[in-house]
Amino acid sequence: MNTIVIGAGQSGLAAAHALLQHGLTPVILEAGEEPTGSWANYYDSLTLFSPAAYSALPGHEFPGDPDHYATRDEVVAYLRDYADSLGVEIRTGARVSAVESDSAGGFLVHPASGDTLQARGVVAASGSFGNPYTPALPGQEGYAGQALHVADYRNPKPYVGQRIVVVGGGNSAVQVAYELAEVADVTIASRQPLQFFPQVVGGKDAHYWHTTTGFDSLPPHWLARIATGTLVMDTGDYAAALTEGRMNRRPMFSAFEGRDVVWADGTREPVDVVIYATGYLPNLNFLTSLGALDANGLPLHADGISTTHPGLAYVGLEFQRSFASNTLRGVHRDAEHIAAPLAAYAGGALAAYGL
Repeated sequence: MNTIVIGAGQSGLAAAHALLQHGLTPVILEAGEEPTGSWANYYDSLTLFSPAAYSALPGHEFPGDPDHYATRDEVVAYLRDYADSLGVEIRTGARVSAVESDSAGGFLVHPASGDTLQARGVVAASGSFGNPYTPALPGQEGYAGQALHVADYRNPKPYVGQRIVVVGGGNSAVQVAYELAEVADVTIASRQPLQFFPQVVGGKDAHYWHTTTGFDSLPPHWLARIATGTLVMDTGDYAAALTEGRMNRRPMFSAFEGRDVVWADGTREPVDVVIYATGYLPNLNFLTSLGALDANGLPLHADGISTTHPGLAYVGLEFQRSFASNTLRGVHRDAEHIAAPLAAYAGGALAAYGL
């Protein structure tokens, strides 16, 4: 066993495919019961913004009409099939608790249950769904309403007739707010105004332009200077819903007081539910004792290659190398980037030089 991939979602499966192309036969360790990552845990109505033609991993087309937008459950089924097609060992129910260095330039991988595994190379592809980010706000602990992260949201049924604030300015915040607005009074609270861009441009889906123009490959430090806020893909419904008053957007509130939120202008308003669509952070606690993370728990890496430990790599980090890094359509490029050096290291390239 020379390489272990931690995580069997889209990132781990893409990593396994890339490693196979470089002559390695990885073993994948997955915390869940199926090799589908976090997809089965997303909210019920989640639909991809990218058409099926742009939502596939290498060597396995996404089924159905290439122009259709796949549902959550379709993605789950696709990943299950993709995992089967790889022909590698996938151990489910194998949550990794820690990774340590061994005495020979490799790693000891400790599943929470089961025997310790030794590997020359490790790919951390554990995603971020297990580490949702919630901003700290004054009075938050004493809030008398219901507060949850979008990771725990499933559908609008429990929220009929309630006053709801959705915190965030990205695709998930807008999509969840839009469906809740059918049954509840909804406000989006964001630090910056929402920035919409159309899903269809010039008669073609935006992802056609992302791929043909090379936008998907732009490095994140360039994008940070070009796009100064979070962009929201508009299906044609979201901006219209705001304009027509079916939901509204306000600047982020500053605090909680009892059951109220305190808006930026100082006004208070009772709110039944606050849903944080505020993103996620890398779920890499198992690397803490290895010393591969910074003080904030973020990986120390260059384009997915660990800068602290030879033989350690990452796949699926947001903006790891590009705009599309942690997406179905783009994660394979990062997987391919880390596969060659990892294969060289795990395959014993250094031994020829006595290293």
